[in-house]
Amino acid sequence: MKSIAISGSARQNVGKRDAKELRYQGQVPAVLYGGKEQTHFSVSAADLKSILYTAETVFVELNVEGATKKAIVQEAQFHPLTDVVTHVDFLELFEDKEVSMNIPITLTGTSPGVKMGGKLVQKLRSLRVKALPNNLPQEIQVSLESLEVGKSVRVEQTQIENAKILNNGDDTIVSVVMSRALRQAEQEAAKAAVVKGKK
Repeated sequence: MKSIAISGSARQNVGKRDAKELRYQGQVPAVLYGGKEQTHFSVSAADLKSILYTAETVFVELNVEGATKKAIVQEAQFHPLTDVVTHVDFLELFEDKEVSMNIPITLTGTSPGVKMGGKLVQKLRSLRVKALPNNLPQEIQVSLESLEVGKSVRVEQTQIENAKILNNGDDTIVSVVMSRALRQAEQEAAKAAVVKGKK
């Protein structure tokens, strides 16, 4: 799993006025929990871009006043109008403690159904996975090689070693549906066959 190192500064005051002042200075209030005690700190909004604005799953090497902790982003809050990040919750990771994360799905190969003119529909972009930190995958690969028109790949067909997928097994990840052009072509072929049979 990819790791990104960022530094934070401990917060002495955790009130709303202090948080507003931090945001004005380009800092984002944050909290680290999951360990023995919570740590309130602030981080640069610029440093958070590589963590929050990416489809990748990343671990964070968090350095607050010289103390480094391994963590993940558990939740980020954004301003409803400007979409600027206003607060981040980090969860501290431990090698012997399972954690749940959303892991992105990567589609691989070419679907025979798409080659036939079918339309690829991806319902899920990520899966919720529970595992020890070292067993969490960077991505989940889903093969399209055997996906015909009218067929789908469900969550239950996807396995990850040393990890558990928390999504409903019946949920569809990706499917190939009949496109309008393919349906029209099949209808025309059927009509032609009927006409030919009447001759």
